[in-house]
Amino acid sequence: MDVTLILQLVAASVFGAVLYTIIGIAPGTDETAVLAPVTLVLVFMGLEPIVILAFFISAIVAKKLTDSIPVAVAGIPGGVMAAPMVDHAMVLKKYGLPDMSIRKMASGSVIGTIVAVPASLLLASLIAPFGSGIAEYAGPIFFGGAVFLALMTKNRILALASILPFALLIQGLRHLYWEIGIIPKDTTVFTSFFLGITIGPVILKLFELLNRDIRDKLPRFDKKEIKVVKDQKVSGFPNPFKILDKKEVGTTAVASLAGVLTFFMSPVGMTIFLGETLTNFVKDPIKRASRAISAMDGLTNATYIAGTLVPLIAIGLPLSPMALGPAIALFKAPPVFTEEHNLHHLLSMNEFIIATVVGAAIAIALTYYVTVKYSQQICTFVFKYIPHEALLGVFFALVIMLAYRDAGWINIAGVLLVGIVAGTLHRWGVNYGVQFMVLYSAPWLLGLF
Repeated sequence: MDVTLILQLVAASVFGAVLYTIIGIAPGTDETAVLAPVTLVLVFMGLEPIVILAFFISAIVAKKLTDSIPVAVAGIPGGVMAAPMVDHAMVLKKYGLPDMSIRKMASGSVIGTIVAVPASLLLASLIAPFGSGIAEYAGPIFFGGAVFLALMTKNRILALASILPFALLIQGLRHLYWEIGIIPKDTTVFTSFFLGITIGPVILKLFELLNRDIRDKLPRFDKKEIKVVKDQKVSGFPNPFKILDKKEVGTTAVASLAGVLTFFMSPVGMTIFLGETLTNFVKDPIKRASRAISAMDGLTNATYIAGTLVPLIAIGLPLSPMALGPAIALFKAPPVFTEEHNLHHLLSMNEFIIATVVGAAIAIALTYYVTVKYSQQICTFVFKYIPHEALLGVFFALVIMLAYRDAGWINIAGVLLVGIVAGTLHRWGVNYGVQFMVLYSAPWLLGLF
């Protein structure tokens, strides 16, 4: 590897870390919406595949490190994967500890990265000999994931019963667009439906506000004074193994390894399931919330890294929720990358290792330091100058824009319909994980009929 290529690797990784540190701090920045387009641009620019991968790994690590900030200070997910942590972060906020919440989540994210990088590379090497056989069963795998996650929820009967109707809605809208000529039959609508599910509860609430009876019954609050308890300052480069106690480190490491092994499952679903399972027995609310958010953040980072690397190295097809969403440009970006000619075919195992290690190390070195060192200042700034309503409006506008980009004006109505149904199902107890898995498996499931 020549010096020029090494410099490109470092530069791309620094660019990814800096850009997504800024983007991650802004609440409501969905991973698919902000990662996929930029990655696609870099692919079309003709950068070396190893450079693109280093950028992407750095970007997802940085994004996951900083999306804890809007969760901790405003209760708004910085991305889809941050949604399961909101309740626990709000417990710490209630006790005046949002800055501690940020540090716990960021430290969990670092541990998740440390566990996930070697574990993902090892798992990919073990699966690689069976890659072609696995690719044939992508649909059944995703459907099995939907059933599994449905069985793990409290309202399992409702969750199971919703799978086929929700698949009909998703695939029915796609067929409608094909029949009326909105999009070609060899393409599909995915990203905007994905985002419609993500903000389903928000869309549902906005439609409810159009009902005067519901609007009149809403509680009215005066301005509320929020106090931020000063935490102990971190000197030097922060050490995640000191910010987290031993039990939190252990729980996070276990959750991260589980996230790698379940890379093909919905990251949101597994985060909810494992995060709650590993911390339910802790009685003290602050300790339970601290352990839950660190474990969840480690798990989400691990599932994002494994969900990208394992299908990319072992199979070459986007057979994970992560690969189908934010990482899709690494698999399919015609005419540059196709299913028969992408990073799987262009990079050696050593190149995968180099790009992953360089990207992850640079993101941790830059983003983790900023996130932990200045968490209190960031908290104060967000509380003072960023209105909650404005953040929701930006996120909603982003989804509408992407809906229009995917399939024109009619798809805005389609995404609103998906959001209303998804929000209602979520309110009834069908979690995001089940809904995302149905989105992925809908073409295969409806093909059976």
